[in-house]
Amino acid sequence: MRQTFDETTDRTFGAKHVPLIRKAMQQQGLDGFLVPHEDEHQNEYLPEANDRLAWASGFTGSAGAAVILQDKAAIFVDGRYTLQVRDQVDPGVFEIRDLVEGGVPAYLETAAAKGQRIGYDPRLHSPDALHWLKAAAAKAGAELTPVEANPVDAAWGQDRPAQPVAPVVPHPAQYSGEDSNAKRARIGEIIAGKGADAAVLTAPASLAWLFNVRGGDVIRSPLPLGQAIVNKDGSARLFLDSQKVTPELPAWLGNQVRLETPEDLPQALGDLKGKKVVVDPAQSSAWYFEALQAAGAEVVRGEDPCALPRACKNAIEIEGSRQAHIRDGAALTRFLHWLATEGQTNPPDEIEVVTKLEAFREATGALKDLSFDTIAGAASNGAIVHYRPTARLNKRTEPGALLLVDSGAQYLDGTTDVTRTVAIGEPTQEMRERFTLVLKGHLALARVRFPAGTTGSQLDALARFPLWQAGLDYDHGTGHGVGSYLGVHEGPQRIAKAPNTVALRPGMIVSNEPGYYKEGEYGIRIENLQFVTEAAQVQGGERPMHGFETLTLAPIDRRLVVAEMLTPEEREQFNGYHARVRETVGPLLDGDVRAWLDEATAPV
Repeated sequence: MRQTFDETTDRTFGAKHVPLIRKAMQQQGLDGFLVPHEDEHQNEYLPEANDRLAWASGFTGSAGAAVILQDKAAIFVDGRYTLQVRDQVDPGVFEIRDLVEGGVPAYLETAAAKGQRIGYDPRLHSPDALHWLKAAAAKAGAELTPVEANPVDAAWGQDRPAQPVAPVVPHPAQYSGEDSNAKRARIGEIIAGKGADAAVLTAPASLAWLFNVRGGDVIRSPLPLGQAIVNKDGSARLFLDSQKVTPELPAWLGNQVRLETPEDLPQALGDLKGKKVVVDPAQSSAWYFEALQAAGAEVVRGEDPCALPRACKNAIEIEGSRQAHIRDGAALTRFLHWLATEGQTNPPDEIEVVTKLEAFREATGALKDLSFDTIAGAASNGAIVHYRPTARLNKRTEPGALLLVDSGAQYLDGTTDVTRTVAIGEPTQEMRERFTLVLKGHLALARVRFPAGTTGSQLDALARFPLWQAGLDYDHGTGHGVGSYLGVHEGPQRIAKAPNTVALRPGMIVSNEPGYYKEGEYGIRIENLQFVTEAAQVQGGERPMHGFETLTLAPIDRRLVVAEMLTPEEREQFNGYHARVRETVGPLLDGDVRAWLDEATAPV
């Protein structure tokens, strides 16, 4: 469980491993190979055995890709990782390029040569992504070729870690709020509504949610790796490594669920001959589409039928999340008190910050795991959006600097994710003004009311508006979905500049995390989780409106707030939030910590 600070990769990885990959490519008659970050389950956070991009390049971010040709190579990352990739990847081996602007397809159009065979592993790419990649290669006169054996795996050889086999255990109704039979009946109706006979599920979060189980195959997320076929009558076939199957699992799953192994999956897909089968092109790789088509099934392209129901939390899950956030808020308050007292007189380094915060969460007695590796960025490290402290990069906080701490926890009743930016010593006026601009955007997104059908992309500008007016912005989304003792990043909802057609619905949990980052100096982010409430009438209005209820309960550093920059409405909202923190979390605290909380949440 504990976060470690040893770097799993370094800048030598490219120079050491790319020649081995090229040799394996040559043995297969390939002139190039595509290395996505995604694995066979399209995971964001990967088991070590599936982190092929990291092994090939040294880059450990959660999004990216590489193209390795015999004479050159390129790595692609988005705006969150522009600083990290420079630190982790040798530019003498990989050209560093933008993942979003043009990305891999644009590179293939110019870097590939006529007649070249560029390989790809069909288990790692979505069919939609492959469509554009194949079109780009064709423009260059090259051909994308599927491979049976991944040359990265061949090059990795015996040093490659084994696949994880963590036990799969029941997740009881006191946390899930609905039994699996009822869920499968609902999903069966969705499948039938699409005119289909069955659906193939490959997303670990969907397996965990649908069958009310949890696992431990994916770091920081209680997910089991596997696959399932769900029929329109609610019966299902679940494919798990037999080493993961605990004694109580068969009885928990019941008679309508047939337990099988991944080795049985190809034959099971063959059994779908003549049937209409839903497969999600965003969640399932091209291999499933090809296998079903080869079997004579009719593929119905559609969203994973579990994605939207999973995102809309039921009353039990929402109440569990409330309780998890109260518990987590008390731990966070103890940590923030430590920072405000000992941390001011004897400023800690980033590793001490991470270790101390985890210890406060462990002291709750309910912590199952972190929900992601804690980000603790002191001074200039805070400007690296997805920075993670390591022994090499570890920096001590200093008076006059900011400390950005983004962290979260996994509890049986909920998943948390919270960011607080804290001043060490006396902050500059610029820091306070820009923090207040971020706060204004955060408050706007917390209090907004909106009609049914509104998407996160329609709300995103609210959080950015104060920054935009000052000529500032941030290069990441404003909000992501969060699971219920599942992944800390969950779709299909999100709040971001990029267009999103998924309307925000009651029970969806999203983060609210605008920020500002001054490269080489400091970073600012304020993040709370909040959920979409049922539509209600607004006094004097004509249409019912949804809103958000904030889940996260922890003080926001008042020393960084320029009160004069807040409108009366914003000041009332900010003070009201702090009053709620004081009233809800305060009873769990005593002594000096409680006294500090009262002071830290006093009105501005």
